Formats: sequence, structure tokens, C-alpha cells
Amino acid sequence: MNENLFASFITPMILGLPLVTLIVLFPSLLLPTPNRLVSNRLISLQQWMLQLVSKQMMSIHNTKGQTWTLMLMSLILFIGSTNLLGLLPHSFTPTTQLSMNLGMAIPLWAGAVVTGFRNKTKASLAHFLPQGTPTPLIPMLVIIETISLFIQPVALAVRLTANITAGHLLIHLIGGATLALMSISMTTALITFIILVLLTILEFAVAMIQAYVFTLLVSLYLHDNT
Repeated sequence: MNENLFASFITPMILGLPLVTLIVLFPSLLLPTPNRLVSNRLISLQQWMLQLVSKQMMSIHNTKGQTWTLMLMSLILFIGSTNLLGLLPHSFTPTTQLSMNLGMAIPLWAGAVVTGFRNKTKASLAHFLPQGTPTPLIPMLVIIETISLFIQPVALAVRLTANITAGHLLIHLIGGATLALMSISMTTALITFIILVLLTILEFAVAMIQAYVFTLLVSLYLHDNT
């Protein structure tokens, strides 16, 4: 309990060098690459999940939008595996860093918006001014729509950061409370431990759901611009 509550969110360092790059690259080592004619169960499960998610996510896109399939599937794999590895004890979760999430959200959002202005210029500009808007409200609505457009990548990054950070903080607090209660009341400590186990299971689900939500929202932004 004497440990700083936010110590687990500090970027790990060795000899003054940040280890974020190695941590970010590590999940890719856990995803096997099929190099045999007959795949094993793990690779078959991985391919089935990718096909299921890509079919659900990319079915709404046209031909131009479907060219982003590989990038979006790589994104959901990266975020999901990073979130899950961050639930291991004494590990670091890069997706709790707002700077990293902004680094993922802004280029993807900008690519989708630029694609929209390049392929559907009139339709993209029409989003700034809904049809039938009264003349006195035109300047205000243009400003509001512009702000809502630029806030999309920030909302993407903040949503992922807040959900992952909140889950880690809850696990840390309840885990510390369980240890403190063991010397006071074993019954209360047992109840708290059960809550901790249930919360951990919930966090595994949240880790995957947040990866899916992040990728789905990028997919919807792309759909609006293709």
C-alpha cells in the first residue's frame, strides 16, 4: 500500500533508456505466423477470429474502404494483445499512455479524412453544413461541425486511455484492500478477493472490447469518407 498508485503507469527505464519500443514490439512475437500447409489449433483459432472480425467490420465498406482491411486487423490485434499483456503482474501497458493512443488515432483519422476530401470533396464539405440550416445559424454550425471533426481522434485516444487506466486502478486498489483486510477479517478479505477475481475477468473482456471499439470507430470514420 506504500507504493505510489500511479507507479505502474510510469514508463519503465533501463540505464536511462525507455523500454517502450521493446514493449510495443513484444506482442507481435506472441502471434505465430503460419508456415506450414496444415495449421495447428492456435493459428487456426487466430485465423478464424480475424476472418470473423474482418467480415463484420469491413462488410459495410466499398472497394476503396476494404483496402484498409490489413491495417485495421493489425490495429485490433496490436491493441488487444497489448491490453491483455498489461494485465499480467508487474507489467506495463502502453495503451494507458495518452500520447501513444493519440499517436495511433491521429494518423488513422487524418488518413480517413484526407481520403474523404480527395474522393468525395462535395460530400465531405456538405457535412459541415446540414441541409435546411437557417441562414443566421450557418456560421455557428460550421464552427461546431469543424470542432466535432477535430475532436474525433482525441475522443478515440481518451476513451481507450480512460477505460484501461480505470481498470488497472480498480485492480490495484482492491488488491491492496484485500491484503490490508487479511490481518483484520479473513471473511471480509475473502469477499474482497472474490470481487478482485471477478473484476480481473471483467478487465480481460474490457481489454478485448476496447480494442474492437477503437478499431470499429476508425472503420466508421473511414466508411463516412469513402
